Amino acid sequence: MSEKNLSNEEKRILKEIARSAIEKKLFKKEKTEITVPASLKEKRGAFVTIKKKGELRGCIGYIKGFFPLDKTVEDVAIEAAFHDPRFPPLSKDEWNDVEIEISVLSPMKKIKNIEEIEVGKHGLYIEMWGNSGLLLPQVAVEYGWDRIEFLEHTCIKAGLPKDAWKSKDANIYIFSAEVF
Repeated sequence: MSEKNLSNEEKRILKEIARSAIEKKLFKKEKTEITVPASLKEKRGAFVTIKKKGELRGCIGYIKGFFPLDKTVEDVAIEAAFHDPRFPPLSKDEWNDVEIEISVLSPMKKIKNIEEIEVGKHGLYIEMWGNSGLLLPQVAVEYGWDRIEFLEHTCIKAGLPKDAWKSKDANIYIFSAEVF
């Protein structure tokens, strides 16, 4: 599984795939035919974040590479725009005010020592007692969190007590993301 950086052209194509998928559903448009290079057919995890005037408007993703990257981006763009349970579906009136951000994930690495976590470089995924939560690397930076606050907020997102990361039952994973 690749961790190589995407080229500017690959990023442009992924953005086009996300925009086209949302526009197709929002405006009942024909799907734009996009030529996708083989490099974007690799199975990789990705998130699509939609922001309206800088504020979160939707964010959905797959943490692991279940599908080819182009298909993942298409699927999660639609989910972020229309099915994020925290927000109503995106409306036509909002379309000109939204920005689409894509985060392509590296594979997860289980850690034994929280000192391995680099705020700003790593995202966190914590699972324990059947609960799990994930925060992308950019979230800690946006909120100015240190390593402990990042761990606490990831636990809270998982529906766990904020200090659950200290438990021997907690599985903590780090990953990086190429965000564009």
